[in-house]
Amino acid sequence: MNKQITVFVGLSGGVDSSVAALRLLKQGYKVVGVFIKVWHPDFLVCNWEAERLDAMRVAAKLGIPFLTCDAINTYRDAVAKYFIESYQAGRTPNPDVMCNKEVKFGVFMDFAKKRGADFVATGHYAQNKFINGKHWLARGVDTNKDQSYFLWTLTQSQLKHILFPVGNSSKDVIRKEATKAGLITAQKKDSQGVCFLGHIDIPDFLSHYIDLKPGHVLDEVGNVVGEHQGAFVYTIGQRHGFTLNSPDSNRGPHYVVEKDLSKNHLVVSAIKPIINTKENLTLSEVQLNNSLPKQGEILAQTRYRQNPFSVTVAINNDKDKLLLTINETTEVPAIGQSCVLYQGEIVLGGGIIS
Repeated sequence: MNKQITVFVGLSGGVDSSVAALRLLKQGYKVVGVFIKVWHPDFLVCNWEAERLDAMRVAAKLGIPFLTCDAINTYRDAVAKYFIESYQAGRTPNPDVMCNKEVKFGVFMDFAKKRGADFVATGHYAQNKFINGKHWLARGVDTNKDQSYFLWTLTQSQLKHILFPVGNSSKDVIRKEATKAGLITAQKKDSQGVCFLGHIDIPDFLSHYIDLKPGHVLDEVGNVVGEHQGAFVYTIGQRHGFTLNSPDSNRGPHYVVEKDLSKNHLVVSAIKPIINTKENLTLSEVQLNNSLPKQGEILAQTRYRQNPFSVTVAINNDKDKLLLTINETTEVPAIGQSCVLYQGEIVLGGGIIS
């Protein structure tokens, strides 16, 4: 029956998407491999041609058609521009969330549907579970690789047409499977950094778009204790990227606890900034896949690979905003980051920290 069902797989040139295509092929689907081409600034060294070649080789090995989806304009306007403007406004963006929303499950999904695809699939470590007549985004089995945090914007109508073939396995199983199948991506290193752009030096990248000026690092009483590269590029809680003047080799880490963009100052402290029990957390641009419990605890996660912490819904009478009460002390979240809400392994939805 699966032979009549067409799945377009986003082939990135990595092992995860390669095995996603392999598994779907073994399950009897009609599989089409697609490389998504995105925007890159002229000053950034980019290896997209090598990645596309690896994706093409995987498609050839599997004997499946290979296409290229042009997402250059969308990536530039909806991801890169958002990334830059967020830092300009003093927020810490999450480009991977926006990339998934606008590119992988935006442009790519439209591209696939227009060409007759029934489903799209990616190599994300997440699961799409069908429970009580609804599709639910859930954590991947490999807790070290789980990427559900970056996928919270997916809607019920989108999940009906999305497959995550590797989400039920650990990374080592995926690599062994790729090796056994003779895929050239089997031992390829995982990509790191910003979605598609890879690892970038954020201050260097932003300096091409924002006038970054070195400034003073202050302690909590206003004394100048060091220098920084430009207040725009720092996040509350960050403990690196600035220089302290003290030569004390026994000095512990210092954290950014405040930034003043108008004066181009950072304030640092030896005490890690935290948000205490009973304090509130406000989310905007909220998207929920189910109604939240009016009472009782759920879990929240405000950055990738963070241990989730307990919250209670305080106010939920605005479709775009949500007020949460913190039930346990946790690190201060960065304004502009995503806060994803979970019940067990199931993603309930999320919003942007404001």
